[in-house]
Parts: sequence; C-alpha cells; structure tokens
Amino acid sequence: VGSMMGLNKHKPWIETSYHGVITENTDVVLLDPPLVALDKDAPVPYAGEICAFNIQGLESPFEAVVLNGTSGEGQLRARGLVDCESQKEYTFIIQAHDCGSGPGGAEGKKSHKAAVHIQVNDVNEFAPVFRESEYRAAVTEGKIYDNILQVEATDQDCSPQYSQICNYQITSARTPFAIDRNGNIRNTEKLSYDRQQQYEIQVTAWDCGQKRALRSVSVRIDVKPVCKPGWQGWNKRVDYEPGTGSKQLFPKMHLETCGGPLSSARTTVELQTGHIGKGCDRETYSEKSLQKLCGASSGSTDLLPAPSAATNWTASLVTDSGRDSELIFTFDGRQAAKIPDWVVPQNLTDHFTIATWMKHGPSHGLRAEKETLLCNSDKTEMNRHHYSLYVHNCRLVFLLRRDFTQVDTFRPAEFHWKLEQICDKEWHYYVINVEFPVVTLYVDGVTYDPYLVTDDWPIHPSQIDVQLTVGACWQGGEVKKPRFTQYFRGSLAGLTIRPGKIESQKVISCLQACKEGLDINSLESLDKSIKFHFNPAQSILVMEGEDLENMNAAVRKVSYINSRQFPTPGARRLRISTSVQCFGEDTCITIPDIDAVVMVLQPSEPRITISGAERLTRPESDFGAAGGIALFQDLHIISTVTRADAAAARQTGETRPRQPEVLEEIIHNLDYCDILVLGEELGPEEESLQVRRGALLGKHLDATNSTSGMSVYGVDSMSSYEQVIRQVRYYHRRPAHLTERRFRLTCSELNGRYTSNELNLEVSAPEGSRVQRLNSSDVYTPLMFPCAATVVIVMCIAALVVVVVLGIYRIHLTHQQEIRLEETAKEAGTSWDDSALTITVNPMEVREEEPLSNAGSDEEDEDEEDEEEDDEITSAESDYSEEEVDIQLPKVERQSRKGQNWDKARISY
Repeated sequence: VGSMMGLNKHKPWIETSYHGVITENTDVVLLDPPLVALDKDAPVPYAGEICAFNIQGLESPFEAVVLNGTSGEGQLRARGLVDCESQKEYTFIIQAHDCGSGPGGAEGKKSHKAAVHIQVNDVNEFAPVFRESEYRAAVTEGKIYDNILQVEATDQDCSPQYSQICNYQITSARTPFAIDRNGNIRNTEKLSYDRQQQYEIQVTAWDCGQKRALRSVSVRIDVKPVCKPGWQGWNKRVDYEPGTGSKQLFPKMHLETCGGPLSSARTTVELQTGHIGKGCDRETYSEKSLQKLCGASSGSTDLLPAPSAATNWTASLVTDSGRDSELIFTFDGRQAAKIPDWVVPQNLTDHFTIATWMKHGPSHGLRAEKETLLCNSDKTEMNRHHYSLYVHNCRLVFLLRRDFTQVDTFRPAEFHWKLEQICDKEWHYYVINVEFPVVTLYVDGVTYDPYLVTDDWPIHPSQIDVQLTVGACWQGGEVKKPRFTQYFRGSLAGLTIRPGKIESQKVISCLQACKEGLDINSLESLDKSIKFHFNPAQSILVMEGEDLENMNAAVRKVSYINSRQFPTPGARRLRISTSVQCFGEDTCITIPDIDAVVMVLQPSEPRITISGAERLTRPESDFGAAGGIALFQDLHIISTVTRADAAAARQTGETRPRQPEVLEEIIHNLDYCDILVLGEELGPEEESLQVRRGALLGKHLDATNSTSGMSVYGVDSMSSYEQVIRQVRYYHRRPAHLTERRFRLTCSELNGRYTSNELNLEVSAPEGSRVQRLNSSDVYTPLMFPCAATVVIVMCIAALVVVVVLGIYRIHLTHQQEIRLEETAKEAGTSWDDSALTITVNPMEVREEEPLSNAGSDEEDEDEEDEEEDDEITSAESDYSEEEVDIQLPKVERQSRKGQNWDKARISY
C-alpha cells in the first residue's frame, strides 16, 4: 500500500475552458471540447483514475458526472429544465478529481480550474402580442398619408430570431389601407367624409420564427371633413306644434371658422312666408270681422265679399279660397265686376279711405296699359272717370275728379306713387287715406307720400248715372257698345271703401299684421354687445357682434312664434346668411348660406257644438208684447278637440300608431253666428228679429238684420256670442196670424273654416190660446133643450138657415168691397194681383145686420180704426226702440220695396 500511495504523483488534467450549449426545456449540454480528464498516473489503480468532476458556482443549475473513470470521460447536464427567458447564459468553474488512494477518492489530487460557459438555446414558444388593446387615429378627408399611425407587437422569446417581429398584416378585406413590416399604416386612396366617417380594420403580426399573434388588434380610423367655415350643429327641419309659443330654431348651432381670426360677424335670419295666404299667416276672418277686431270705425263697404245670394256680383270672379278659408280673387285681364248701385257709398266727401290687399307683377310689353283696381265712371253717354285706383308701369295712381258743385278751381286730381312693392309679385296691404287735397298711401303700415301730383279742372255736373267697377273700368259712352276696359292682372282681397272715415296708423298696422314671425328667446339674457334689428313684419332678423361665442349664443336664441290658435299648416322656409370680417387680412373666410324649414303641424280641429231648446211655445200675447219673445234663452256654445291619450296607450300596452282618443274642451273665438229663417221670409210689416244695441256694447260684435234672418258677426269669445244671441227676440205685430215659425242657428270660426252644428228651433203659440179666442168672439151658439128631440132638430135647422143667409150676405159685401178696391187701385195707378185671393167665411159667426147703405162707410171706419191701432203700435215700437234699437234691414231690401206692386195675398174675415 505504501508503494501504491507513493505512485499518485500527478494531478488530473482538463482543458482550460469549455463552451457549452443547452436547448431550453432540456437537460443535455453539448460541450466543446468534450469533458475528458487525463491523469499521468494511469494505469495505476485509483491514482490514475478519475473519481469526480466538481462544479463551483452559486446555485448553478448544472452538474457533471463521470461516465468512465479509467478513460476520464464525463458529462455536463442540467439538474432541471433550463428557461432561456429566465437566463440565457451560465458561467462556472469545473475541476476534475482522481481517486487518490482508494475508491472513495481519499488523498486524491485536483486538476486545475477550468471555466465553463454555457449558452441556453431559445425555443419559439411565445407568439407576438400587441402593445395596445386598440389603436385609434384621425385623418382629414381628401389627403394621402405616408403614415397614419404605427402599431407595435412584442415577443417574449429570448432570442432575436424568435423575439423579433418580422411581419405585420391587415386581415380586414377591401380596405383603403396598407401596413409595412414596421407596423406603419397608410391610406391607399383619398378618403371622403360623406362616404364613410370611420373605418375599423384588424391587424396581426408574425415573429421571425413565423409564429403568428394569437389575437389581432383593432385599429379605428376616423375621417374628419375638411375644415369648411360655416354653421354646424343645425337641423334641416324644425317641427312647430300649434299653441306652443316661441320655439328655438337652432339650439345647438355654432359657427366654425377653422381658426380664422375674426373681428366681427353679421348674421341675417329670414323667414320666407310668401306662399302662405296673403304673404304670411294672418287672421283669416272676414274683412268686416277683422276691422271690428282692430277697432276700425264702422261703415266700411266690402266690395269683394264672398259670393252669395245677396252679394252675387263676385260670383263670376275667379277665387282662390282653398288655403285656410282665405278669400282671394285672381284677375287675369278678362274678369271684372259691377258693384250694384245699392252697395256703392253715396256720401263720399273729402275724407274717405280705400284699402285692399294686392299681389301684382310687372306688366307685359314696353308700354303697358292701365290696370284698374277700382273705377267709378259714367254708366252711359260719356266716358268720364270720377275716381279710380289703377296700376300703370309699376306705378300706383289714384284719380279723384271733383264736381263743379264741390269746387270750381284747378285742383289736385292724380296722385302717383312709384314703389318696388307694386310689381314684386308679393302680397302687400295698401291703404289710401284721402283728406282732400292731401292723399296719403300706407303700404304694409309704412307711410308714402306721392312723388307726383297733377292738377285738373273739376267735372261738369250732369244727370248721368255712374257705375262702380272692380277689376276694370266701365266705358259706357263714346263707343258703339258699352264694355269693360283697362283690365287688372293680379290678385286682390279685402277691397273696402269707407266714406267719411280715416283710419289711424294703429288700426292699419293691426289689419295687415302677421301672426307669425321670428323672435328672440330670453331677450334679457342676450349679451349687451350683440346688436339686433327686426323688420316691421318680424320676418327678417339681423344680428351683429364682435365676439364669436357671444354671436353663437345669440343665434341659438332665435325662435319662431305663431300666435294663431289654429295656424295655417305647412312649411316655412328659413335662410341664414352670414358675413365676417378678419383682422388685417385682404381675404377673409366665406360663410355659406344655409336653408332650413319650419314645419307648422296640423292643428287639432275644433268641434263647435251649440245646444238649446228645439221647440218654443208661448202665448200669443207674448209675441205682440213690446220686444217679443227671446228665442235662445238657454243657448250654450262649447268647443272640443280630439287628442290622442298617450298615457292611456301606455297603460293598455298598445304599440300601434292609433292611440285612445279623448275629448278636451277648449276656448277660442267665433267670428259669426247666423239665425236663418226657414220657410217663408219674415213679413216686414208684421214680423222682425230684434236685439238691443246695448247687448253689443263692450264687445267686438255687430249685427245685420233682414227678412231672411239675422247675422251677428265680429271676433269675440263664445261667451260673448252666447250673451248676445240669448237676447235676440222675435216680434210679431199680429200674433193672431202666427201659425208656426222655424229658425236655424249656426256659428263659425275663421270665416267658415270651422262651423258648428245646426240648431233648429220651432216657435208657435199653443192651440189653447186660439180656441179661447174663438170662444170669446161673437159666435152664436144655439141653446139645447133636452126636453124633446123635436125642439132640438127645429132649432138646428133654424140656426143653419140663419148661417147660410148670413154667409150669402157677407159674400155680397165682400164683392162690393172688391169692386171699390179695384177702382181705387186703378185710380192710384197700381195693379192688384188677386190671383191668390182667398175668402174665409166663418159660418158660426153672427153679427147684427147693418143697413146696406152704411156698409161701405162702416168698412172705412173699421179701416181707420185699424190704422189708428197700427199708429199706436208703431208709436209703442218707437218708444221701445229708444231703449232697444232694432237692427235695420239692408238697403237693398228697402229700395226694392219702394217700387213693389200691391199684392194682397190673403184676406180673412
């Protein structure tokens, strides 16, 4: 043994350094050079053998094992799986040990220390992951971008081969974008905001080991319009619900200036309503009712009323009354109307007023003819114009020729006005106030003095009748055949003439006022730096300011308002034009005009209901009493609208457009109520309808009366109409002649646009009163004695004989009276139509016989007594009328009665 120990003279030998490679997730290390230890003591047992390889290093995950101690071969391996992502390289020290003196390596020798460097090879175990969960970018339309944005993905693998991203790709189909290897996205064509405002594309990535990302990333690209200066944030259509007051038109609108420095801005908002009615939404009441409402003095004559039996001269004219019950007459150069003589005001003095609505355009031809609105000329023989209103070459001319009886000097006769409104094809309200020799024209409430006044001599007096015409002038003389000439081409409405009265400017403004227009909501909150101005009709609003934000706030306050309870539905166009000034720049931005529409929705149509007694029975004495009887004492007028009950629809779960409907009572005005006599017209000598003038005081109401009924008109509340109509009374001077009368009551709002139901009333005297009258007369009643039937028969026969004799005698008297009446009628030059003569003989009436010679004088005495009774009744009526003035009959009926023939239709005895 001792000799053997002495043989371990040499240390083992290994390389000075080793390089190794290990693939992650494995334990095998490939060393270069291989791990081999040599010992010069070989083949001495133990001393020349290798027993171990020791590794020196802190927590080194490797170990070395001896594969063959004799040859010295060893192996380096990992104690566990190695992760490249945790550590890519390892360096440690290794030594070889020989066995020394025995198998346990006692007294063995160590080799020198060798350095070992281990590199961990990567495995492509991770896929690329994008840094962001979503990418967003914005581009302006119409441009090609080199780089819109860059997407980036990473890979957790440790090696460059597997951790680097080698490729990106857009996976969405048919998109105008491309991506390069570095993740830069660009557009391949110009984008359009109008075509598409946003794109969303999907992008994926590959690492250099061709491993694809498990999840694609979303990229959103917003397309912004090219910054164009102009108003933004406004709606093309604004709906207006009737009765909602003032409504803001542009609550979110603002002016985009694209960063341009503005020094001031001026905005004009124009409401275009020329296609609505007579230029805008005005009250569509009749001209009489509207004048009463505006406080105009009474006495005007409507020369263009609605065609009717009493006003038939407008029946041949062309009317356009389809819009909201407005009565518009259209003249094409071929229509004209003669105003009846009974309508023409006869008392024109130096003070009177002519008013009309007119829409007129430029005339055809270089030298256009005169176009006559109103003309008063000679009816026959001559061709003199006494006064006329006409248009000539876009000039309005008023001619007024005085008579020699009024003035005998050279005086003003023609008054000329040249205005743009005359030929602009728009509706305007013209009022000519005559305070001779001064004549003033109002157009839409604005005063204009004539630019030219020509003088002329007065007209020589003559006995020639005159003719008043509308739409042309009547040429009754100096031609072979009288005809119309100088026809008007245009539209007219509400043509009135008022003798002796001059309306104030306040009344004129009321008559032509628009009920719709522009408004400023919360005017008190408008910034003080904003200047604004409305035109008189409030259809144009101009706003000016220097601060852009204050200007935006001001325009957002612009509102539309329609004060009519039942406005005309339909569209109203809006136009907004803006001009700006910039600081010290020659060129400034241009703000384009915008067009919008206010849509006035259909109002809920009211249903006017009138109710009251349908039959009225009164004693005969009441009919003949002062004032007669009240016809409609229990009258009630209400109005309802049908509204959809949205709350009820929600409760019942209905989803259909049709919702439960509920009736809602509303309050609105009326403009007329007509009481029509059914059957025969009232006998003017015996019957009348009356209403106290005091009942109309304090109200915007008036009344007209005729034999066919009564009309109460004017714009006032339903309550006021109730009060007046309840006081309408029916009077009959000879109630004994009354059998039965029937009346019909109807009411209207907005000149017939909404009409009520018909309330029919029958009026009569009870049968009992007539029987009582019969019993109280001088009727002979034979006495009846029940003692014997013979006596009764004899008395009956005697009574019958007496009655027959009396009847024959009365017929003879009547015949004599008829002869005298015929002679009297012939002497008076009047004709007596006896075709309807009826003689009623009461066989039960017995009177004492009078001598035949006195019959005629007695009849005359009875007539005188009747006349005295009539005079007493007339006197009584006169006394009553001082307190309660009756409404007089129209002039047409009074004149027609002057020349009527005496037609005694019935004589009762």
